[in-house]
Amino acid sequence: MSGRVLSLQAARLLTVAAAMLWITPYAWMVLTSFKSLAEITAAPLAPWPRDPTLGAYREVFGTIPVGRYLLTTTVMALLIALIQIALALPAGYALAKLRFRGRGVLFGLVVGCLLVPGQVTFVPIFLMFARLRLVNTMAALVLPFAVSAFGTFLVRQALLSVPDEIVEAARLDGASEPTIIYRILAPILLPTLTSLFLLSFVFHWNDYFWPLVMTMDDAVRTLPLGVALFREQGTGVRWHLVMAANVILSLPALVLFLVAQRHLLRAVSGR
Repeated sequence: MSGRVLSLQAARLLTVAAAMLWITPYAWMVLTSFKSLAEITAAPLAPWPRDPTLGAYREVFGTIPVGRYLLTTTVMALLIALIQIALALPAGYALAKLRFRGRGVLFGLVVGCLLVPGQVTFVPIFLMFARLRLVNTMAALVLPFAVSAFGTFLVRQALLSVPDEIVEAARLDGASEPTIIYRILAPILLPTLTSLFLLSFVFHWNDYFWPLVMTMDDAVRTLPLGVALFREQGTGVRWHLVMAANVILSLPALVLFLVAQRHLLRAVSGR
C-alpha cells in the first residue's frame, strides 16, 4: 500500500512539474508586460516588476486598432468553427451511418486530405479569390476553411460509437435526415463538437500565414498579424509592448478554454 501511495505522490509531483513548465513562459510574458523598457534592459532576468505599470497596454491600445483586430479575428474564427461543424456533421454521418458504394474510397480521400499541408494549395486558392475580387475580404479568410477534413474524420469516428438503433428509431418516427443529424445526433456528440470547435477556433485565432496572404490593409486584418506588424514598428524590440500585445492576443482563447473545459475533458475521457 505504501508503494502505491508513493507512486501516486510521484505522479502528482510530475504532473505539477509539467504544469509549471507549461505555465512559466506565459507567466513570464504577463509579468514582463507590466515592466518598463528601462527596467527590462537593466535587469532582463528579474522575474517580478519593481514598479508595475500599465503603460505598455496603454501604448498598444493607442498605437494599433486593437478593437477592430479583435472583432475581425473573433468573427473570422467563429464563422470558420461554426461552418466546419455544420458541414462536418452531415459528412461524418454519411460516412458512418449510410451504406453506399464508394464510401470507403471517400473516407480514404478524407484521410488523405489530412496529409496535405495548407501551404501547398494557397497559390491556386489565392489566384481564384483574386479573380473573384474577394482578396482582402472576410470571405477570403473564411471560405477556404469552411470544409474540414479533420472535422469530418472526428465526427465520423464519434458516430461509429453511436448505436444504429437510435437512427433507425428516429426514421421510424418520421424524422428527416437533417432532423436526425442536427437535432438528435448533434446533442449526443456535444463533447466531440466542442473539442472540434475549440481546436478550430484556437488554430484560426492564432493563424498568421493565411491573413498575411489574403489581407492588404486594416479592413480585415487579424490580431496576430497586427501584433506581428506592431513588433516591427520603430527601432529595436520593445519587449514590454510585445509582451502586452501577446497577452491581449492570448486572453480570448484562454477564456474560451476555461468556459468549455468541461466538455473538452468529457471528450478526452470518453464519458
